Amino acid sequence: MGDTRGGCCPSMDLFRSEPMQLVQLIIPIESAHRTISYLGDLGLLQFKDLNADKSPFQRTYAAQIKRCGEMARKLNFFKEQMLKAGLSSKSSVSEVDINIDDLEVKLGELEAELVEINANSEKLQRSYNELVEYKLVMQKAGEFFSAAQSSAVEQQREFESRRTGGDSIEVPLLLEQESFVDQSKPVNLGFLSGLVPREKSMAFERILFRATRGNVFLKQAAVEDPVADPISGEKVEKNVFIVFYSGERAKNKILKICEAFGANRYPFTEDLGKQAQMITEVSGKLSELKTTIDIGLLHRGNLLQTIGEHFENWNLLARKEKAIYHILNMLSLDVTKKCLVAEGWGPVFATKQIQDALQRAASDSNSQVGPIFQVLLTTEAPPTYFRTNKFSSAFQEIVDAYGVARYQEANPGVYTIVTFPFLFAVMFGDWGHGICLFLATLYFILREKKLSSQKLGDITEMAFGGRYVILMMSLFSIYTGLIYNEFFSVPFGLFGRSAYACRSPDCSDSTTMGLIKVGSTYPFGLDPVWHGTRSELPFLNSLKMKMSILLGVAQMNLGIIISYFNATFFRNSINIWFQFLPQMIFLNSLFGYLSLLIIIKWCTGSNADLYHVMIYMFLGPTDDLAENQLFPGQKNVQIVLLLLALVAVPWMLLPKPFLLKRQHEQRFQGQSYAPLPSADDSLELDSHHDSHGHEEFEFSEVFVHQLIHTIEFVLGAVSNTASYLRLWALSLAHSELSSVFYDKVLVLSAGFNNIIILIVGIIVFIFATVGVLLLMETLSAFLHALRLHWVEFQNKFYEGDGYKFHPFSFALLNEDDE
Repeated sequence: MGDTRGGCCPSMDLFRSEPMQLVQLIIPIESAHRTISYLGDLGLLQFKDLNADKSPFQRTYAAQIKRCGEMARKLNFFKEQMLKAGLSSKSSVSEVDINIDDLEVKLGELEAELVEINANSEKLQRSYNELVEYKLVMQKAGEFFSAAQSSAVEQQREFESRRTGGDSIEVPLLLEQESFVDQSKPVNLGFLSGLVPREKSMAFERILFRATRGNVFLKQAAVEDPVADPISGEKVEKNVFIVFYSGERAKNKILKICEAFGANRYPFTEDLGKQAQMITEVSGKLSELKTTIDIGLLHRGNLLQTIGEHFENWNLLARKEKAIYHILNMLSLDVTKKCLVAEGWGPVFATKQIQDALQRAASDSNSQVGPIFQVLLTTEAPPTYFRTNKFSSAFQEIVDAYGVARYQEANPGVYTIVTFPFLFAVMFGDWGHGICLFLATLYFILREKKLSSQKLGDITEMAFGGRYVILMMSLFSIYTGLIYNEFFSVPFGLFGRSAYACRSPDCSDSTTMGLIKVGSTYPFGLDPVWHGTRSELPFLNSLKMKMSILLGVAQMNLGIIISYFNATFFRNSINIWFQFLPQMIFLNSLFGYLSLLIIIKWCTGSNADLYHVMIYMFLGPTDDLAENQLFPGQKNVQIVLLLLALVAVPWMLLPKPFLLKRQHEQRFQGQSYAPLPSADDSLELDSHHDSHGHEEFEFSEVFVHQLIHTIEFVLGAVSNTASYLRLWALSLAHSELSSVFYDKVLVLSAGFNNIIILIVGIIVFIFATVGVLLLMETLSAFLHALRLHWVEFQNKFYEGDGYKFHPFSFALLNEDDE
């Protein structure tokens, strides 16, 4: 039973959940906030929601929760800004010395300042990027105009030289016609310049040509390095373009196309002198902006660094405050509206601690009225609370994943600490692989403080959370591997020399026909001489198959025995006599007897066929056993066991429904009011009566339920025993896979006498061992061990329909991200 003693250091009892009690607290409003805060520090009270019929907006402290949510939003904003700046939050050693109201004002001021800095920084950065692009346009376009002007001067000189040469037949007629061109009507060409993303430059050129029907001239020049886009701020590869056009209509089309392609346009002058002057002015502005931006970034970094030094404490304070008001919203107001009434579940041992917290809160709040603490009587099922540590918590999670134990029900987690890793090891038995698992787990355990504070990947996080489960699995794998005498499928004579030797010089290890026993039996595990012989596989088959049956029957008997302890604890004599006893008789009359025959055969070395014995135990119980007889009087024993198994079935089925009906009638006979049932009352009776009045007993429903339960147990005894043969199958599969990788990869590569092939073989062997045997086979054996516990073991006694104890605790706020 759980420890019912008070005090702060009760014993760690995992076999049954802690005794729980429903308590009522009447708290003055002036000390309510501090009281909930102290109870959150204590973390041993699960509050009930007394305002479940109200929406979140109708509750008393909805405004305060909204304030806390706003503070959480600001803190998240600060966290995002720190991540962008590459800063991390630091946990201050000193305690939070700030009021929540002051913190709200502080966060508002910091947010406003940071938003203003960001806005100014964005404007300055955009102006800086625009000036950088403007400078590039002036440089590239200036080079184009300079080259065009030089080319025009050369053409003009050539033209003048030809005119001064006089008229001749060699002078083209076109040149003569050019002299008659009307200079009073010059052609007016306009141009636009800017930058366009390089990936859009070809499409940009095609669209311009089509939209203007070829009446434009486009010149592009690639910018060597990517430039920051003023709008997006991202680095983009761009081209400088300059496009010449004629007429306002063409200009409007070009402007729309530039806007559609995200081309940034910048003004430009044809005058080379003004170009140089503008480049100088832009360079000066860039230098000034760069200095201003650097100063702003430095100021922003200092501000974020200051925030980071207090961020963890501020965040914790805001989350605590929100959690406190969330609990206060679950409390109901007294009719005088001067007190808050709370109800919740707490362990019995924490009674003194809860009362101390209440008194301390009232004293610190200078409350004129003290709080009231009282225990309530209720028929409601309490939550289940097991106090675990970092070693046992992972095993408890394996059980809770199937279902949380009913209050005060026997906890399978205690037995799982031993049985789960052992059944895993039966399937994974190899002490070489076990050592590899052990070393990997040892790394997690030695660095658990550092790793527990880091963000790990999903798979790594699961492995780290179950590090102590894997540790036990590895230790048991080393143990079973020593029994199987397998080290990466290779046998070793660790415990002495083999008991067998060759009878003659022509004896070969390929057969056991020439081996004779020359010494004492190998002291521990399988004799190494059996590995690699023709008889190895049949021998291991027989050994592991029979061992699987023995382990399965033993664990199922353990489950039935635990059901007896449950019935004894709840003082349920009906379950003891009409569930535990017939189940134990039925199971052991058949499969317990089979286990006994296996042990006798091992001890006597008999050649009896156990398949024949068990089959004809049903088909011909009076037939002579002949050479299959293992002990005197075996036939009579089998007849008695068969009759007991047949009697056990109606024994389970018939009496229990009638006895439950009779017990129900006696409970309410001659009573106007039913007494409050205690925690020790029958679990079955709880479903057939109501504590507030007499409820009709549904005999047919109870009988059908018992019929289903009986059929399920009878058929399950057979199927569950067969299910344990997976221990044999997976153990052989693991051994054969390991042997294949060793013989067909490592040994085969060593036989080529080539260092390169040997190195390749070693690499393939390592990857195959890690990938298949240490990862896939580990997962496979884990899942099969999980199934054996959830189905074959726990269905004998475990209801698993309870609900877990979730106390209000500030310690849990560090684990849950809101």
